[in-house]
Amino acid sequence: MVGGVTRRGDSLRRSWRLLQAFRLEQPEPEVFYAVMAADTVRMVGAHGTLAGKTVVDVGAGPRQYAEAFVHAGSRYVAVDHCADALDRLRHPLAHALIATGMQLPMASGSVDVAISCNVFEHVEEPERLADELVRITAPGGLIVLSYTNWLSPWGGHETSPFHYLGGDRAVRRYERVYGRPPKNLAGTTLHKTSVEQGLRWARGAREVDLVEARPRYYPRWTRGVLRVPGAREILTWNLWMVLRKR
Repeated sequence: MVGGVTRRGDSLRRSWRLLQAFRLEQPEPEVFYAVMAADTVRMVGAHGTLAGKTVVDVGAGPRQYAEAFVHAGSRYVAVDHCADALDRLRHPLAHALIATGMQLPMASGSVDVAISCNVFEHVEEPERLADELVRITAPGGLIVLSYTNWLSPWGGHETSPFHYLGGDRAVRRYERVYGRPPKNLAGTTLHKTSVEQGLRWARGAREVDLVEARPRYYPRWTRGVLRVPGAREILTWNLWMVLRKR
């Protein structure tokens, strides 16, 4: 057992399974999201039981996330600024709130686990979002933050890897090829966040201790990549951080 995660459950085999799942995101999204949701619950659950805990998911994923957290015994609350996104939830035991992550409609210290996956890079003030996650979490609770940094191979999202040539150029190329603009527009709905930015916030945040930081899709033993400036920006793909409220 390593930090609450078994070696078998945090192996290269897991990374390969996630990589294979990414290939199904478009043709079989339900399969893809089921794999990702189960893996998210496993990674969060490695830091303590989820049974009976109130979990707030800011920028919530589709219903597979609700199913996975409810199955783990959690009281699951999905938060998103878009009503259409919450319409995909459709789970009788989950709750949904339309709100912005910059101003969450929860009392301070009112939830056990606050999660935000793949939202940090889509907001202009990501540290403010992270601060809100800390605010609503009760002492002893967990804050989970995961995001794709700009210089990773998937940093430009659907315009990748051409974002390495510049965000505007990548958008123009996408429009030429597909005849429509991408969903994620560099500088507007997609921002150039870095691994350094997230780590700097986590280490400087009051009221919390950083208990885990690692590349999201790799085995835990690859966390040493985060100690190498420059290389970590390209190799990490997605930064996963878990913090505990004091």
